[in-house]
Amino acid sequence: MNYYMAPLEGITGYLFRNAYETCFGGIDKYFTPFISPNQKRICRTRERNDVLPEHNKGMNVVPQILTNQSELFIKTVEYLEDLGYHEFNLNLGCPVGTVVSKKKGSGFLTEKEKLKNFLNEIYDSSDCKISIKTRIGLKDAGEFDELLDIFNEFPVYELIIHPRTREDYYKNIPNLVAFEKGYNRSKANVCYNGDIFSKENYHSIISRFPELGSMMFGRGILRYPGLIRFIKDRTVMKKHELLEFHNMIYESYRQHLYGDKTVLFKMKELWSYMIHSFEYDSRIEKRIKKAQKLIEYDDIIRELFSGYGLIL
Repeated sequence: MNYYMAPLEGITGYLFRNAYETCFGGIDKYFTPFISPNQKRICRTRERNDVLPEHNKGMNVVPQILTNQSELFIKTVEYLEDLGYHEFNLNLGCPVGTVVSKKKGSGFLTEKEKLKNFLNEIYDSSDCKISIKTRIGLKDAGEFDELLDIFNEFPVYELIIHPRTREDYYKNIPNLVAFEKGYNRSKANVCYNGDIFSKENYHSIISRFPELGSMMFGRGILRYPGLIRFIKDRTVMKKHELLEFHNMIYESYRQHLYGDKTVLFKMKELWSYMIHSFEYDSRIEKRIKKAQKLIEYDDIIRELFSGYGLIL
């Protein structure tokens, strides 16, 4: 089994990836939060920093690209090839309203002819590896049949399927009937993505799809960073390991970001997931959310790690 880290915008950037690789590892591919090129520039400063080779040493990193214009995708690939990358991922899954309204991400899934022309042009332009991360449709899982027909016309390196529609967002349960269609019909190798929060979730997918070769983890390893290691060999994450992971990310943010408010925003975003590693207490979660100063935050985190146990 290949284990992938999903791209989560604003969270799984290079500072997070480096901390995760140091403290836990076990990831075969890290997918970057999407690069969104436009006519004026390929990468914003933040996006460029995220893909610089010197910021990703010792990791197998795959840049993800979000666009519905083939020329911008091609230019971005050329730019990234100059940095040493040879594998790229097309985002056809982002469900955010501002993205979908521009017919990008999962919004591009409704533009079947445009999508087909787009894929034809990007696959003709290069012999590099281009994978696709997709949802099963915008509003209805029935859309996935036609999408699979389109994907199968091209040399898709890997098809990463999140079996929800855009309308599902992250609600409802993953549609495994739709995923099974992709698993059986895709000419490309298939990767599963969606709601792997426990070893039981993992094995329920493997038992149904025994030939599956890759699985992508997102919110599951944000909630419990030791999840993949636990799946592999039942090694339970220790509190000191989680503290070290937290401290590496925290110190990196303090070095690279300006001001208490900015650092706290990033840490609170991470804690909206990672709090689930602990025996749950809504009071301390609320205190983290309300913290206004780093010195206040530091006291809360010390109390959390000293007074609360971890869960599996």
